[in-house]
Amino acid sequence: MSSQSKPAVVAPLYRINKYTVPLEARQQFVELVDKTLAVIRKQDGYVKDLFLEQHAGPGQFDFITMIEFASADVAPKVAAALVDYDRQLGLDREALMKTLGIRTDFASYRAFGGLAA
Repeated sequence: MSSQSKPAVVAPLYRINKYTVPLEARQQFVELVDKTLAVIRKQDGYVKDLFLEQHAGPGQFDFITMIEFASADVAPKVAAALVDYDRQLGLDREALMKTLGIRTDFASYRAFGGLAA
């Protein structure tokens, strides 16, 4: 083993959530996202976020949130903070989304490192 081994690279993690929101659910949805982002922004390892609404194009999702975390290690801690927050409010997010008719697509991403030579 070399004494000049490279330190581990800590890469950001991006959480991208996409939503199709019926017009009648829009206000309640936006309020929930605002509250959720407020909790996330207080967490160690949070870097930045975007909350986007589609304004043109054929896409099927009306809203997208993109949240950048310093590393993948942050995500479980943020998820636990949100579970705690939901418990305090007595909120079941999955049931609420179903009741409001909101379709979702959630995934985590890392920066693409390019194609191997």
